[in-house]
Amino acid sequence: MDAFLELLGARGRATLATIKKNGRPQLSVVSYAYDAAEQVIRVSITDDRAKTHNMRRDPRVSLMVHPETYKYAVYEGDAELSAVAQAPDDAAVEELIELYRAASGKEHPDWDEYRAAMVAEKRLVLRIRVTHAYGMGV
Repeated sequence: MDAFLELLGARGRATLATIKKNGRPQLSVVSYAYDAAEQVIRVSITDDRAKTHNMRRDPRVSLMVHPETYKYAVYEGDAELSAVAQAPDDAAVEELIELYRAASGKEHPDWDEYRAAMVAEKRLVLRIRVTHAYGMGV
């Protein structure tokens, strides 16, 4: 699985698949950060989106990274959802700040504004611990 994790890299964009109530996939383009030390993929999501509702009902998810046409990897695991951001200084917002830094590779120009936005948008963190990976060209 090491070659697959190398393709994942530290951050990027990917397609997240969750399972809708009718069994069909719900696909979303997301930005992510991969923490190699903890072996977890993190994604900032909002509480009111279909993908969040899907993961609460059925935690099975897949994330596909496709940096080239014939080179891709799919990472499967179960969704772990943080608490929804409720206050600018709560644990959810602190994790969202860590995720922002990891996913963007930079500092936000106004952390107070960012903290307020995370609460207003009802953001939380999706964590995926990879249990299986497959792909092509890896």
